[in-house]
Amino acid sequence: MEWVRSATQQVRRRTAAAVLAVRHAWAGPGPERDMAVQAGKAALAAWVAWAVVGWWLQAPMAFVAPWVAVLLVESTVYRSMAHGLQQLAAIAVGTVIATAVALLLGSSMVTMALVLPAVLLLGQWQRLGSQGIYAATGALFVLTGGQVTVTSSAARIAEAVFGALVGVVVNALIRPPVYWRDARSALEHTAGEAQKILTAVADGLSTGEWDRHVARDWHERALRLSRLVDQTRSAIGWGHESMRGNPSARRARTSHPSAEAYADAVVVLDYVAVHTAGVTRTVSEAADSVKAVPPASGLTRAYAHFLRHTAHTIGLYGRSRLAPDGHDGLAVERLREAVEELRGTLAEFRGQLPRGMPDDPDALVIYGTLLAQAHRLTDQLVAV
Repeated sequence: MEWVRSATQQVRRRTAAAVLAVRHAWAGPGPERDMAVQAGKAALAAWVAWAVVGWWLQAPMAFVAPWVAVLLVESTVYRSMAHGLQQLAAIAVGTVIATAVALLLGSSMVTMALVLPAVLLLGQWQRLGSQGIYAATGALFVLTGGQVTVTSSAARIAEAVFGALVGVVVNALIRPPVYWRDARSALEHTAGEAQKILTAVADGLSTGEWDRHVARDWHERALRLSRLVDQTRSAIGWGHESMRGNPSARRARTSHPSAEAYADAVVVLDYVAVHTAGVTRTVSEAADSVKAVPPASGLTRAYAHFLRHTAHTIGLYGRSRLAPDGHDGLAVERLREAVEELRGTLAEFRGQLPRGMPDDPDALVIYGTLLAQAHRLTDQLVAV
């Protein structure tokens, strides 16, 4: 009975996850609500296509129209239009080839054996993209739908065209998807993670409560930060695509930061990820070294002070750059003040370096590396 108990627990977990997703969709804007809206739009597009082609016109293969309409309620308006053109081209090619060969040979079985390999190969054509498979689908509709005639094949293409128009129009006119919110969430999450890592390193260095295991954990978190930056870059790409062909693009731009702000922010976060990985790598190597610098030395505390200011500045940078149109006077002013304080803490650390450096070549390498990394990151934050 163990498998029954395991299956029951799995059903409960999935049910709880589904209930939680419904609650999130009901509570406010977010990925869950976006998904629910897209599902509703796809159902509406299918209903409209069927109502016209199936119920009103009584077309012989009316299901083609709602089927295409559902497929083309895509994640972005641009993708709906681009995939719509590719899909219609693929269906038309498969339909025309299958019809011509079937009329020539007079046998659906023989035609299928000859046509399907050809249209499947044709579906790999780069210009058809991911929609190439529908060339084979169009051919199968012809060869499995009864008697093959030019009229019936033309009707199928017309039904596909109508379904595509319905899908694209519904996706474009009814709450067209915009993904800048996802890009903003990804940026804020990445900046927040960088801030947490640097704060943790600063706290550990200033109190001396760290060892090689803690340092390695910091470094592993810092390495994951680069993946978060890549995910953020991908989310920004989705945001850009969601603006293409979107009727609400102008309104969306007034309520979200500019594309340039996102691009600048991801560049800075890339520098932050590299710097954070460099800092944690240096600290980890110092912890592994037999001649490691005493963790609670004056220089270490000075550098921890710099890291704490760096973390604070990164947090302010995310809030100031991601305001709509980049206009948040208070956040921008606070960022400028934080950058000035960051310069001061860097100067303090650099000033303590000559007189606080122990007579140890290993320490010289460690502190020199930390200073160089600090300069690079400060220059990048000052430039923004």
